[in-house]
Amino acid sequence: MPEKIFALDIGTHSVVGIIIEKKNDSFHVLEVLTKEHTERAMLDGQIHDVISVSSIISEIKEALEIKHGPLSKVCVAAAGRALKTERAVVSIDINGKPMMEKEDILHLELSAVQQAQSQVADSANEHSYNYYCVGYSVLFYRLDGHEIGNLIDQSGSEASAEIIATFLPKVVVESLMAALKRADLEMQALTLEPIAAINVLIPPSMRRLNVALVDIGAGTSDIALTDMGTVIAYGMVPVAGDEITEAISDQFLLDFPLAEQTKRKLSEAESIKVTDILGFETEIFRGEAIKLINPSLNRLADTIKDEIYNLNNHKPPKAVMLVGGGSLTPELPKLLADKLNLPENRIAIRGTEAISQLTFEEGIHKGPELVTPIGIAMSALNNPVQYISVVVNGQTIRLFDMKKLTVGDCLLASGMKFSKLYGKPGMAIMASINNQWVTIPGFHGSPPSLFLNGKPCAFNTEVNSNDSILIEKGMDGKPPVVKISEILDDIPRKTVTINGTKYIVEAIIKQNGIVATGDELVLDRDEIVCRLPDTIESLLQALKLNPLFSALQPFKIKINHKFYMIERAAGKLFKNGIEAKAHSLYDHNDEILIDKSEQLTVREVAESLNILLDYSIMVTFNEKKILLKKEITEFYRGEEKLSDQETLNSGEELRMVQRRIEPFIFQDIFNAVHIDMPPNPKSRFLLLKNNEETAFHEKIEAGDELKLFWPAAQSVPLHLD
Repeated sequence: MPEKIFALDIGTHSVVGIIIEKKNDSFHVLEVLTKEHTERAMLDGQIHDVISVSSIISEIKEALEIKHGPLSKVCVAAAGRALKTERAVVSIDINGKPMMEKEDILHLELSAVQQAQSQVADSANEHSYNYYCVGYSVLFYRLDGHEIGNLIDQSGSEASAEIIATFLPKVVVESLMAALKRADLEMQALTLEPIAAINVLIPPSMRRLNVALVDIGAGTSDIALTDMGTVIAYGMVPVAGDEITEAISDQFLLDFPLAEQTKRKLSEAESIKVTDILGFETEIFRGEAIKLINPSLNRLADTIKDEIYNLNNHKPPKAVMLVGGGSLTPELPKLLADKLNLPENRIAIRGTEAISQLTFEEGIHKGPELVTPIGIAMSALNNPVQYISVVVNGQTIRLFDMKKLTVGDCLLASGMKFSKLYGKPGMAIMASINNQWVTIPGFHGSPPSLFLNGKPCAFNTEVNSNDSILIEKGMDGKPPVVKISEILDDIPRKTVTINGTKYIVEAIIKQNGIVATGDELVLDRDEIVCRLPDTIESLLQALKLNPLFSALQPFKIKINHKFYMIERAAGKLFKNGIEAKAHSLYDHNDEILIDKSEQLTVREVAESLNILLDYSIMVTFNEKKILLKKEITEFYRGEEKLSDQETLNSGEELRMVQRRIEPFIFQDIFNAVHIDMPPNPKSRFLLLKNNEETAFHEKIEAGDELKLFWPAAQSVPLHLD
């Protein structure tokens, strides 16, 4: 016995009931019944008044039951105009990660879908889990900011995915089920209106083509796009056939139903006669009418074109199919062809005649407005959408089964945040390398572990009703473990020849001021310096050539606890044969010669420091020249008094004693000479200064002539000390 199918198309203005009989693989339309809403019970595909809608459904059901018997089950569709489409972009840091695999890319896509789901929820001020994702399409992959065809096996710094996703509010389905229940009907099958139309007009074999299907209803126009073998996007615009009907009504003073008839007739006839609300009969010519309603026509075409571009990655599709009562709007296919830059034969109005293996009972009007109701009956039966229950981490969730459901879909429905499934990256550390701060990232966190019914699975693993999913968050990454040598690009070195010996000098590494080997671990806020000694002086210190380093230093002496430097006693430095300074720079393969510093005597040190050791005068004594000296400064090494010719070493510490300068007296001559007294002197001696008698304590000055003698003696023997 042939199977009868009862389907309802619940629209904004009216509800269409249809009875289709299925015989093997063919369908026969037995009856179509349409009833308009008496109140504003529907808005944008959402049932706002369940009681009012259920009342219309009951009327249609009871009317059809008279001829076709009891009806207890019905096929319905969630309105495409209730779908919400959103774009989203998500980026992740992949610097240092292994090359991307399929699972990583799927996680990135689902994160973007969840971001779009959150955006939809935010715009409606609701929770994201109140929306079902009914499909998404990747618009772009990007690697380091540049578009790329595929991210698999790619590596770089940042990967991103931009998607367009479509969502259906759960309340749409729940209110639909409530209205059916009030009308004593059980939901036999459920589909989406755009899917219903596509399933009967664009079979899977045609979906590899980029085709747009536009269902122009009364209040809204639903759009669906196919490409690469699937439906890639859905959209809706709040402009449709009513706008054109209202324009005709305004221009020709027609009531709304007559304006609707006029719109449809003008799509086929060049002129028609109508009677306006004042009773005057008017002949309306097609060209004149189109000219008058042209602004509304353009607004409708522009709005549809913009949404197609938005859903189709800003490019026109290969072809456009128009269905629904609004598709009969005059000149609309031509306008859309112009705006989409397509040939006119790529835009077509498709009616029921395009549905294969379909026949009609005599007397039923056939038109594009019946495509969706028939598609609901045929698609909902062949491709039913059901609820399934799945347990995610112990929480039971129900999903709207409109497509092949995966583990990823279940996680979306559970409200679990994809961004929190991967382990967090380890804490980065910062270090100063040669006064340049660098950031060393921590290790990446691990991916989550997924289990379906106790077995490992992936995000795209299919799920069935009553499956159980367990997800374990990935392990957080650890801070970086890196040696100093690993963050230095290269440790520089130079070869130099010093006093005939070749030396290879390497850069000195210091960690926080302490010399390091390079094997030490870098810690947060470390200050690391890696530099070659830049001057000859620092080179000698690095090579531990302490004697040569000391030889270049000024002669240093500490006198009475105070240091003195004598530059003239420093060693001589020659670089490639040219005299240089200790602070001079050097280059690779330079030849350096160092002459050691001199030793100084006490007198040389005193002269260098302008310290007076003694003072003297020249006098004549008994007709001989005598040099008289007096020490005024004495130097001691410990308790040892040093002569003025004593050799000193750099760095010694001496004690200095200084006296006041006092004039010479005659008596001082005896410190320089020795006098032999005559035996048995007959008289006392005489002291003469410049031939005048003087005394021992008398002052003498340079150039004075001094004499000492006994008058009875002819001369006095004189010995110089």
